Amino acid sequence: MAINLAACVTAFLIAFITLPVIIKFFIDKNLVDAPGRRKIHKTIKPSMGGISIFIGFLLSIFIWMDFDLWSTTRFIIASLFIVFILGVRDDIVPFRALHKLFGQIVAVVILLFSGVQIGSFYGLFGIGEIPQIVAYLFTGFVVILITNSFNLIDGLDGLAGSIGLVALSAFGLWFYMVDEIVFALLCFAMIGGILAFLVFNWEPSEIFMGDTGAMVIGMLLAILVIRFMSINDSLSVNHPAKYQATIAAGVCFIIIPLSDTLRIIILRISRGQSPFSPDKSHIHHAIMRLGTSHARTVLILTAVNMLFIFGAWIFRGLDNIWLLSAVLIITILLSIILDRLIVRKISAKR
Repeated sequence: MAINLAACVTAFLIAFITLPVIIKFFIDKNLVDAPGRRKIHKTIKPSMGGISIFIGFLLSIFIWMDFDLWSTTRFIIASLFIVFILGVRDDIVPFRALHKLFGQIVAVVILLFSGVQIGSFYGLFGIGEIPQIVAYLFTGFVVILITNSFNLIDGLDGLAGSIGLVALSAFGLWFYMVDEIVFALLCFAMIGGILAFLVFNWEPSEIFMGDTGAMVIGMLLAILVIRFMSINDSLSVNHPAKYQATIAAGVCFIIIPLSDTLRIIILRISRGQSPFSPDKSHIHHAIMRLGTSHARTVLILTAVNMLFIFGAWIFRGLDNIWLLSAVLIITILLSIILDRLIVRKISAKR
């Protein structure tokens, strides 16, 4: 654990030192995110805080990683680097959606060389191993889905950072418990970078994460979910860190990004809109309509994510069908309750 903590502190210090420089540089160059119809912030701010997060993360990995393990890690780092470059470009000159997707596919192809892939449905609906080509395609779909789902929640000061911090902490501790040295180190290095970023991103923020950081963290979470499912499935039944519901537990770790994406797709389709059309249907927008402040909204969503992770641990003896069903039902109920509260508040105002 000493190495993991050292990696966390190293990433924190590097990101903390470089963030003021990044803020000043992008303000001086007028590379800022201006307020707009779909945006909550009211003043111009730079939106490339992810640069400092990634620099801190990357340098910390290079300093503290055992390079005997480099063959396992290099493809993961390469795929994250490609997504980082995509994010930088998109924050400066926005990509077309199709071009961004192509770049993410390239990153996924490189990632597959690391051996990180979904080769099984882990008994869900009675399905075990799946054909190799299906494994490649499904892995790509899951990685791109989680990467973009996490990117979508980066719409509020401190939100993406806090959700990422909770998920990475849970993954980091779990990988440490099962002696997955490389993946524990990846978690703790990214945690350090995010902690430093949150100092400058908490309301009132000085900088935003941008696609530069959100896509990198989202892709790392996708990699961790896939690796978690693979390792967890291979653990003995009596292992203290074993989850019987491999897939459901992975979903619980990143429940906020996934449920938010599912929610906005359903809402947009029900309104006759394209599921990819931007609007203010996100969970954080909905909670703020109740009059909740930025900080309190972040704390509510972070607490919900923590409760799902804690619940998955408490009920880790349940199988996938039972735990997935419970997660789906609870998520739907919470969404319905939120919408009812909004309708009631609007009616009360009238």
